[in-house]
Amino acid sequence: MTLLKGGIVEVCSRCEANTLQAAYDQASPFDTLLIKKGTYTTVGFEIRKPITIIGEVGAVLDGKGENYILKILSDEVHVFDLKLINAGRSYTKDYAAIYISRSSHFSIVRNTIIDPFFGVLIEKSHHGLIAENKVESDRIREDDSGNGVHAWHSSNLMIRGNELSGLRDGVYLEFVNESTVSGNNSHNNIRYGLHFMFSNHDKYLDNTFRENGAGVAVMFSKFIEMKRNRFVQNWGTASYGLLLKEIYDAEVVDNTFEENTIGIFIEGCTRVNYLSNDFKRNGWAIKVSGGSYTNVFSKNNFLSNSFDVSYNSKMNDNKFEGNYWSSYAGYDLDKNGVGDVPYRPVKLFSYVVNKTPETIILLRSLFVDIINFSERVSPVFTPDNLVDNAPAMKSFSYDQN
Repeated sequence: MTLLKGGIVEVCSRCEANTLQAAYDQASPFDTLLIKKGTYTTVGFEIRKPITIIGEVGAVLDGKGENYILKILSDEVHVFDLKLINAGRSYTKDYAAIYISRSSHFSIVRNTIIDPFFGVLIEKSHHGLIAENKVESDRIREDDSGNGVHAWHSSNLMIRGNELSGLRDGVYLEFVNESTVSGNNSHNNIRYGLHFMFSNHDKYLDNTFRENGAGVAVMFSKFIEMKRNRFVQNWGTASYGLLLKEIYDAEVVDNTFEENTIGIFIEGCTRVNYLSNDFKRNGWAIKVSGGSYTNVFSKNNFLSNSFDVSYNSKMNDNKFEGNYWSSYAGYDLDKNGVGDVPYRPVKLFSYVVNKTPETIILLRSLFVDIINFSERVSPVFTPDNLVDNAPAMKSFSYDQN
């Protein structure tokens, strides 16, 4: 992609323009500022005309810990290949290495941002690309850290191929519509690898969310696609691979949930299709809370989870059919690949553990096997119609790994 439309103004210690401000003042709209190797003090630098900024190897912008580093306040601004350090940090202002406001058709590509408060902060902006950046920090407290990519009241964003670590949330979106988050690696963040609310008609594809404090949280949104993502090793008493709260008309397809405290926690979600996902070695593969209706769970693999499904109500309006359950002990006399005996995935012991967490120490005991068997024969506490009537005899082979 070629963005060079105008002239080139070089920035270096021996150049006519030896500061970014001097180069900017010389430049005409749509010119390119080419920053040579070196460290340049850049505090609250405002960009109010269309321009491209490109850093050569070793080009560093230093915010001196005082303010924003770059403030993009124009359309058609593009920033490539810079290292940004020492953005300001405040408990009253959301300082960011790169701040974008009321801009459109912008791009932030292949930059490295070290220990920011916020990495890239976007508000009321549209048609933007944030791609192949690295945003990293080593903060340990939520109140002392911001988010890697934070967008608010924006649309048509492409957040692609970034690595985000050591932040509060890797990616945070609020009131962001018709956007795509794809191919990112969001790991070891204090709270969420991805957190979005009130954001509709969005796609989340091919991302990896690993070892985040609370996993991924998705709330109060509709018309969502989450496909081919990996939710891995998000452990903790309040951790999920994926938390869904009041989500409507969504697709959760071809994802892997592996070694999380809870694979998916579902609360108040309606008309969501959970298809062709792998649930491997989680504490709970799926926990369903109240107010979740007309959801479909089909062709998923439930593999060696401590509990496959937990349900906190006797009422069930969701469909479980055609899944593979590694703990299924039925038979297939007609050899059609479908178990002849329906499978009841909700165990009484999971209900007991929800009420009294300390009982988890009994997980592998004979007592647990007995109470689970008695509930399966005559359901009293678990939904009697939550049954997979066509359990698969063999696991499905998917290529999402």
